[in-house]
Parts: sequence; C-alpha cells; structure tokens
Amino acid sequence: MLRSFQYLDVSVKDGIAHVVLDRPPVNAVNQEMYREIESLFGAIAMEDGVQAVVLSGRGKHFCGGNDLEEFMSLDSENSPGRMLEVREAFWAIYDCPVPVIAAVHGAALGTGLALAASCDFIVAADDARIGLPEVSVGVMGGAKHARRLVPEPILRWIFLSGEPAPIDLLLRLGAVLDVVPRDDLIDAATDRARRIIRHSGVALRIGKRTLNAIEAMDLKPGYEFEQASTGLLADFADSRASRKAVAERTDIVHASPPEDLRRATEIELGERA
Repeated sequence: MLRSFQYLDVSVKDGIAHVVLDRPPVNAVNQEMYREIESLFGAIAMEDGVQAVVLSGRGKHFCGGNDLEEFMSLDSENSPGRMLEVREAFWAIYDCPVPVIAAVHGAALGTGLALAASCDFIVAADDARIGLPEVSVGVMGGAKHARRLVPEPILRWIFLSGEPAPIDLLLRLGAVLDVVPRDDLIDAATDRARRIIRHSGVALRIGKRTLNAIEAMDLKPGYEFEQASTGLLADFADSRASRKAVAERTDIVHASPPEDLRRATEIELGERA
C-alpha cells in the first residue's frame, strides 16, 4: 500500500495511477516535494494492478518551477546535496518501470518542464506554457530535459530568451503528443494510458526498460540491446501466448500474472541497483 504524501495526491483506478502535484498556489517544488516524488515513483510500479501513471497538477498550473524561497538560501556548499535530491526525483519518473504520461496545463516552467520531460510523453492543454526561465532567475537546469523534446535551436531560444515555446510549435515538433481543451486534459491522458495498458504488462515493463537504455545508444549497440530484451521477454508466459495467438490468428486478452509483473519490474530495478 502506497503511503500518503503531503504534496502528492495519489489514486489508482482500472490499472492507472493518477498522481497529482498538490502544492498551492502553482505547485512549485521544494526539497520535501522532490523527496516525495522520488519515493512515490520509486515504489509505484511494485503496487499490484498499477500498469501506467498519469502525472498532472492541481489548480491553475501543472508546475510553476522550483520553490524560489528555497533557492534564496542556495549556495555552493548546500547545492550538491539539494541537487542530488532534485536529480533523484527526475530519475525516479524517467526510470519508473511502467509508462508515465504527463498531463500538462498552465505553466510547466523550469522544474515543471523537467518533470514533464522525464515522463514518456506529454499530453497538453491548449493553455499550456512550457519553457525554461532559469536565466531570468540566476540558476541553471532543465536544458538537457528540454533536449528530449525540441531541436537544439528551439532549445537555445527558449533557454536564452526565457520565453515559453508556443504550444502549437511544440505540437508540430512532436514535443507534445496532443493538445486538447483544458477540460478534456485528464480524459485525453487517461485514454492514452488505456490504449497502452491493453497490452502485456510484462512486455510494457521490459519495453520501457529497453527504450530508456537505447535512447542514448548508437544504432548497432542499441539494436543489440533490443535483441537481448527479446530473448529476456521470450521466457515469459505473455510472450509465448502472444506469439501463439499471432501464429493461430486468434485474439488474446493479456492478464499478466502478478508474479511475472513483479519479476519483470525487479529485472529493471535490479539493473539500476
């Protein structure tokens, strides 16, 4: 059972965990909230029945950035410890063994952009503003996350200017998967999650592990890693059932045994230990 959190609201329905950033007024992230994010996403895939996560924000904005009051006390001595907690929060989302969908509305700035870019993909509301205001507040961070979303010239413009990228541009670039009316955002993100979790939970876990591993690899080692993942997956009942169904042209409804889901998840967690 997931513990309760001060700044995160968590619920699970039909295999989808809904995680809501909840720190009014703009969900600015302080150090305790970073620790909560790391704790939650480090544990959520081990919860029975969780096959995907939708990450959203409560109120007018997804996340307005880092807590600036805490930044006021930042210096060269306390920075390493604080920045480690920040990184661990982002990596926990990125490395979460199940797919994570960001549902972004309003501001997703700085830390908000990094949180969203740590997810597998973004579904955005038509009022979303995604950008990096770091240079305007005298800090660094977020550019490497933004590089997962946009080409280098666009990244450099939003970083050096501090201006959010227009949401229609982000849609054209593929940085966001959908742009929908604000009132439809959670339904749209949840629909994407449903279309994912109809597949084998074991295949999704091993598939996400593979995608994360090959993201920074060249073609040849990346494809070799994918082939090794095929061999790993082949020993699971889900894979055998899928291959049999395709060969016999029959339908299959996946219901991955809990022990197989745990084993697939432990493979990922074990490799990162």
